Amino acid sequence: MPRDAPRPTPGRPAFTELPLGDVRPAGWLRSQLLLQAAGHTGRLAAVWPDVGSSSAWLGGDGEDWERGPYFLDGLVPLAHVLDDADLLAQAQTWVTAILAGQRADGQFGPESNDDWWPRMVALKVLTQHADATGDPAVPEFLARYFRYQAAELPHRPLMNWGRVRGADNVLSVLWLHGRTGDPSLLDLAELLLEQTADWHGHLARDLPEEPTRSFTQLNHSVNVAMGIKSEAVRWLLDGDDTRRERSTQQLEALGRLHGMVHGTFSGDEWLAGRDPHHGVETCLVVEQMFSLQQMVRIFGDGELIDTLELLAYNLLPAACDPEMLSHQYLQQANQVRATVEARDWTYSSDDANIFGLEPHFGCCTANLHQGWPKLVRSLWMATPDGGLAALSYAPCTVRTVTPQGQRLEVDVETQYPFEEEVRITVRAPGTFPVRLRVPAWCTSARLTVAGQDVGVDVSGWVVVQRTWTAGDVIQLTLPMTVRTVPRDRGAVGVRLGPLVLAASPGENWQPVPNAPGLAEWQVLPRTSWNRGLLLHGDDGESRLSRWSIRRQPVGEVPFTLAAAPVEVWAQGARVRAWGLQQGSAGPVPDSPVISDQPLEQVRLVPYGNARLRITEFPVIVPARSGMKTI
Repeated sequence: MPRDAPRPTPGRPAFTELPLGDVRPAGWLRSQLLLQAAGHTGRLAAVWPDVGSSSAWLGGDGEDWERGPYFLDGLVPLAHVLDDADLLAQAQTWVTAILAGQRADGQFGPESNDDWWPRMVALKVLTQHADATGDPAVPEFLARYFRYQAAELPHRPLMNWGRVRGADNVLSVLWLHGRTGDPSLLDLAELLLEQTADWHGHLARDLPEEPTRSFTQLNHSVNVAMGIKSEAVRWLLDGDDTRRERSTQQLEALGRLHGMVHGTFSGDEWLAGRDPHHGVETCLVVEQMFSLQQMVRIFGDGELIDTLELLAYNLLPAACDPEMLSHQYLQQANQVRATVEARDWTYSSDDANIFGLEPHFGCCTANLHQGWPKLVRSLWMATPDGGLAALSYAPCTVRTVTPQGQRLEVDVETQYPFEEEVRITVRAPGTFPVRLRVPAWCTSARLTVAGQDVGVDVSGWVVVQRTWTAGDVIQLTLPMTVRTVPRDRGAVGVRLGPLVLAASPGENWQPVPNAPGLAEWQVLPRTSWNRGLLLHGDDGESRLSRWSIRRQPVGEVPFTLAAAPVEVWAQGARVRAWGLQQGSAGPVPDSPVISDQPLEQVRLVPYGNARLRITEFPVIVPARSGMKTI
């Protein structure tokens, strides 16, 4: 846009993030974050020098690029949503060092590395810190740095990683603009977007149709996960509603060409097509979650939250061992061995799917920490009319104050996503609206407010506007029925509400001797894994309604295989001709598969509870006389 052109009214976001720490986890979600604090995040600095005291971001002579900021991008929100004194002290050490390291010209960070990209992550860290603490040093720091950027970018533009990730930089610029109103910040935001890659042109029109076998920044899966929010960020500047449609087009193209059975796109580490033996990088999971959180905040689209919950309640827990002592670089939808051996990755090493400190490469070691705490923060957001919106459901408490000074307090009691009931108790009286999301998969939601039935006839948003009395209860029921997801070659996936279901062959966790970090394992199956599912009887009637669903309370370690909170018992049979190829489950056989194997009960559990699993199944038909079987 020419600098002398009239400036359009910036788009107004649908929601506003609550200050970091105003939403806190409870119940099973708190248990999960406590595991993270006691495990990977809380102890990483002691076992991994890249985020230890030698980090160049702390003034040492060690790692000077993205790993320190990545780690801090999860450490800071985790510390504040848990209000954990040890984590808060650890985070403050980093923040103090970054703030103290700003130079006279406004530049900051290690002098040995002047890349724009890692500073974009550090900016996200500082804005979160300021949201939680009100630290007045942060806006002054950012203002100096953004003046430096405005002077430097015309002759030292965004390159490489920064060029494809520029939207993250813009979010921090707009954060400061929202607090100062400085119009020069909008000029800087436009300059940054001019230098950012054309994600819409690539994602909507130029995506490869096959697994990528050579590197480009635009086909790098984590870059894609970050790039999908670019149109939403641009909308904040120009308010052009065609950007909503463009975002939808991008996501549809990714799903059509690279969509996986569990709900996201492939990337191991480049875009990899639709076959379930291809992987998903842990960085992709947490970065796509953050992108979706920002897109929902900006556009208010409830269906984006359906995708966010698929990531948060399935792929995010599956990326780590149940106690969060280790992680995978890549996870597979059909993952039957987590071992060191050659696999059909687009680009990754032989150890990419074992559980350890630094399988394949350390970016995920540093970056995985943001997933759970940012989910907590995004469960609820503020609405422009002084109310609250429930975006995702999980046990939590909300204690916040509107800009108008009204206190808003709610408690959420639920075992969602493992159960159907969500109980929300309003703790502070007042007149304000509460918006509740009804997922697209739910066709018969029920809602009562203070004992009175409220009609719910559509998915999307239900608005309850009333004068609340302390103790009023909102009871939301989201009935979950087993449903199938069609896949290529006639295969299917299975879902129950927001949960992706998987069949596990059992897990034999084998420690790797003398491994670095807190723990490292290869995982081998205990039984055969090659099962297909029987979906219809001889009369063609669906068998899904006969599958039994069993639930139990969520334990202190929520995502274990032995104590899965939900089990669905299906019917299926072994598919003898389906075997291993290059250490992975081979391509899913074309369905229907005519089977002469005996029918058996097949236990399906949530994807996040099964580190070995089949998630994309062939459909079987029992053999009759004269039929060829496999």
